[in-house]
Amino acid sequence: MASLSYAQPGLTLKPGAAPSTLVQDLQRDLRSLGYLRSTIDGVFGTGTARAVRALQFDLLVNTGSSRSGDGSAPVAIKNYNKGRVSASTGEVDQNLTGCIADMLDDPLFPKLPFSSSPANDNQKALQAIASLCKDQVPFPFLFGILVQESGAKHYYEPKAPDADSFVVIGMDTNDAANKDIITSRGYGIGQYTLFHHPPTQQEMNSFIADPVKNVTKGIQDLQDKFKNFVVGKSSGGSADDRIHDFGDGPLRLCQFPADDPRYLRDCVTCMKHAGTQNIVAGETPVYAGASQNFEKTQYHVGSYTGVPTRSKIPCDWPYAVRRYNGSGPNSYDYQAEVLLRVLNDPRAASPADGS
Repeated sequence: MASLSYAQPGLTLKPGAAPSTLVQDLQRDLRSLGYLRSTIDGVFGTGTARAVRALQFDLLVNTGSSRSGDGSAPVAIKNYNKGRVSASTGEVDQNLTGCIADMLDDPLFPKLPFSSSPANDNQKALQAIASLCKDQVPFPFLFGILVQESGAKHYYEPKAPDADSFVVIGMDTNDAANKDIITSRGYGIGQYTLFHHPPTQQEMNSFIADPVKNVTKGIQDLQDKFKNFVVGKSSGGSADDRIHDFGDGPLRLCQFPADDPRYLRDCVTCMKHAGTQNIVAGETPVYAGASQNFEKTQYHVGSYTGVPTRSKIPCDWPYAVRRYNGSGPNSYDYQAEVLLRVLNDPRAASPADGS
């Protein structure tokens, strides 16, 4: 049975408590179980309290089903409750501690991986990106996506007093009726998203624990958006911005031929030649004549300076990028942010393997 330092008769850990190794151990366990987004520093702040409430909520309602049809979880979190948790309080008493111990003990509940050498493992992942891209997707666009998604890191690199070296995880809370619900989680360098929790062991062994497989799934997703979304071949409709800018004609893969060394590589130069525009939230339309403007949202600031002019970029990858991580107002902000990263991050101009 898991021996937890904070399993002490009568002990309750609460927000605002003095920093301690007990809280740090709790944070490590919440990270392992997929409830704490980041930071293992011993401080019981808002992030830790939010993670505790999300765990308590799942102990009350999570049956293991998916919120978006991507399959069921291997276990039902609700089954670990056993009548011990009755509300989402954000506090950790001994009843909740018992639930955490049971979850940690259960081999059917996959635990998130961590790295003993996160900086080295992150560098290895980056070195693999350019060779993985080859003639499939443009390296600069994929790199811009990875920076946007995870800072181009598969594992957090700890800086004292933070000891977090677990896999990078993103959490969405897109249920307006209850902010304690984590509606989806993105994992690793490419933030591949699941709508059930916990992941299956197969999901854990492949793209969550393995950054190269994680990037491979990202490449596949970006290819799919390019081939099937941009001009409306998928059930998800078409890219309205592309239809407005260029109509529904043939996809533009790259302005350079396949035997040119700039093919799917020299995107930064294309960005520079495209010129830039400034975007103001609530004022700038997502494309000329559109009824929808760029917006400030839960995830995006909405206003940007010096964004490459999308309609002047001689390929269709910007339209595919827009749908890599969602749709609606957020997708246009996401597109602008990735274009800025491609233009301004010097690493986007030089593939990580030096080729």
